[in-house]
Amino acid sequence: MSNEKSAAAPLSAIAVAKKYRIAIEDANAIIEQHGDDAKAIHKAARRIAA
Repeated sequence: MSNEKSAAAPLSAIAVAKKYRIAIEDANAIIEQHGDDAKAIHKAARRIAA
C-alpha cells in the first residue's frame, strides 16, 4: 500500500466551507468553477478565507 491518494471522492461544499470557515455558497461557487481539481479548490478557498 502506498500513501498516494488515487481517485479520491469529490469534495463537498460543506466540507470545504467547514475546513476554511467560509460560506457554503462560496464553497459551492468554487467547486462549480474548478470542478474536481482539489488543488485549485483548496487554493481558491484559502484566498477567500484570508
